[in-house]
Amino acid sequence: MSARQGGKLRAGLIGLGAMGRNHARVLSGLDGVELVGIVDPAGDQSGLLRAPVLPDLSELLALGIDYAVIACPTALHEQVGLELAAHGVPALIEKPIAQSVEAATRLVEAFESRGLVAGVGHIERYNPALQNLRIRLEAGELGEVYQVVTRRQGPFPHRIADVGVVMDLATHDIDLTSWVTGQEYVSVSARTVSRSGRLHEDMVAVVGQLSDGTMVNHLVNWLSPLKERSTVITGDRGCFVADTLTADLTFYANGAIGTEWEALRAFRGVAEGDMVRYAIPKREPLLVEHERFRDAVEGKESDIVTLRQGLRTVRVAAGLLASATDGTVVAVAPDHHEETAAAH
Repeated sequence: MSARQGGKLRAGLIGLGAMGRNHARVLSGLDGVELVGIVDPAGDQSGLLRAPVLPDLSELLALGIDYAVIACPTALHEQVGLELAAHGVPALIEKPIAQSVEAATRLVEAFESRGLVAGVGHIERYNPALQNLRIRLEAGELGEVYQVVTRRQGPFPHRIADVGVVMDLATHDIDLTSWVTGQEYVSVSARTVSRSGRLHEDMVAVVGQLSDGTMVNHLVNWLSPLKERSTVITGDRGCFVADTLTADLTFYANGAIGTEWEALRAFRGVAEGDMVRYAIPKREPLLVEHERFRDAVEGKESDIVTLRQGLRTVRVAAGLLASATDGTVVAVAPDHHEETAAAH
């Protein structure tokens, strides 16, 4: 049934919401892949899809698939993921991996225990501005990193009903911050409010600390008419500003380094220096994400977001919600599985 011997990989998609339609578009044109079926009880509202839309997962599995993309509501990720794992089907799961640490852990164990390729759709990792920024940080262009500040705000996404802004949006910022800096969260503090009359929180303000002492701030909401996706990283040589809406990356140099002006030399701080906006090739992040996952399914070396990384992000997000409830600073427990693996 598998097509890995030279033909196209047979892919399935579960969920045809706003994100699911984007996945269907990319999968339909992805080199080396054939989208053979889509699961959504509501059917194809657009009438534009070439692949058959099926009422349940068992019919998709009966078609024979090499991997699946899970883009149904977060509350259903565990149920769908466990069934795919039980049938030996690799899966790319939309973020967040699940709505709780417990559910995310069960998914990790189900796929790992069977040796199946599985990933999480943390799409910001494939944003050209952040990929370029990560390379520059690794090269030491910023020197010592002091602070990471992200702002992610915009109007309410009516597609979301089962989780609040922390699980839906702040998980983007948690994952990208840890990935770009190469550091883990060790503690978080958060405040949330609910102003829209819905069950879950719709605004969150976060203060966190990473393992190297870097300070982190996240401001996230879906109650603003201003759409903003900003990541600002400040260090001793200046600051990088990544706009992930436009995929622009700008560097503001610290002009106080090496100054000869006596009045400024006594001031141990910063001064405005040169500004550089980098020209970056801008490929669609979702397409890059799918290419990487396809390569991983084919057994090639590929940089995907692992389920364990997705679990760690959910663990930090759960810490934010606990902090907001209790008014405390919450320590983020390390992943003992990864510590054990590193020791060996």
